[in-house]
Amino acid sequence: MEDGAKPRDLEDRTFLFAESVRGFVKQLPRTISNTEDVRQLVRASGSVAANWIEADEALSKKDFLMRAKICRKEVKESRLFLRLVDTGLTKRSVASRDALATEARELTLIFASIISKSR
Repeated sequence: MEDGAKPRDLEDRTFLFAESVRGFVKQLPRTISNTEDVRQLVRASGSVAANWIEADEALSKKDFLMRAKICRKEVKESRLFLRLVDTGLTKRSVASRDALATEARELTLIFASIISKSR
């Protein structure tokens, strides 16, 4: 995310998170472990955005809660893989990873709040 500006709409925010992850992984060293970790990171971050769209269009409260829980699970998984990737030695890569990890933590808290308020 640029400028420190955070979109208000969660659909936009989750999309920007997934998009930012994709930009970040392009800077990473091509190592065997990164190949697998990046694959998981890209899938999980995209899943957050996709499942939020599903939650927003849920047919029932039960469906909404399930999708919101999947969002929370996938953003936690994204954070794990952000911690696992080898950023190499550049300060820029480390700073990008840390910013994404902060956003993942904030999204986790948002989804946790949504889940607790929806019960």
